[in-house]
Amino acid sequence: MPASSRLRTALRPALPAVVLLFLAVATQAGAPRRVLDFLDFGTGVLALVSLTGTVLWGLAATDRLLLHSGHRLIAQAVHRGTGVAGLGFLALHIGVKIARGRTSGTAAAVPFADDGRPLLIGLGTLAGYLFLAAAVTGAVRGTFTSRRGSRWWRVLHMGAYVAWCAALVHGLKSGRAAGGWVTAGYMLCVAGVAVVLVLRLREPQRGRAPYRPPPGAETGGPRGPDRVARHSRGGRA
Repeated sequence: MPASSRLRTALRPALPAVVLLFLAVATQAGAPRRVLDFLDFGTGVLALVSLTGTVLWGLAATDRLLLHSGHRLIAQAVHRGTGVAGLGFLALHIGVKIARGRTSGTAAAVPFADDGRPLLIGLGTLAGYLFLAAAVTGAVRGTFTSRRGSRWWRVLHMGAYVAWCAALVHGLKSGRAAGGWVTAGYMLCVAGVAVVLVLRLREPQRGRAPYRPPPGAETGGPRGPDRVARHSRGGRA
């Protein structure tokens, strides 16, 4: 047996002991409390950042002026990935807040049911439901194939924009006081999404080709030029 293989075999039983020793030292140093403190205030920010990226990449995936079809496919993949990450951080955010007594399970499940801050906590709960509805309808988009189903899918998916605005207010006002640079950054995000959304809403009108009548429509049919020629000769063939 090579020397490297013998060394790995000898060190393998020591690995669990090293891991346990590391966990014991980290616990003694207060690492779990610091991790919980970070999760208490960091998971909401991570969720908002991820969901902001989801909104921006979703808007970018619809662009037909600058992006080719391959680029739009990449944008759609990033849009889905950031959406899944955002929902994961959102679930962790809710779980940590309930575990640390920041809110109750009822307030997290029922909008505007919090005793202390019903409006601000309720906006977060409402945003969570709207984001979840957009994610579910996006995952099962193939079932909305009819004209009426397509309209419902668009309405439910557009609810993500309302959810994002509600999440911004919830993040700014329900937690620790945000600094000036944080507020300015949020406002820049709002302005950026608003501009891209306006461009998206105006894109079908810009991209629509002008109507051109078929050949001969101006003269009454495909034989219109012959009729014009006969008319110019006084009706003689």
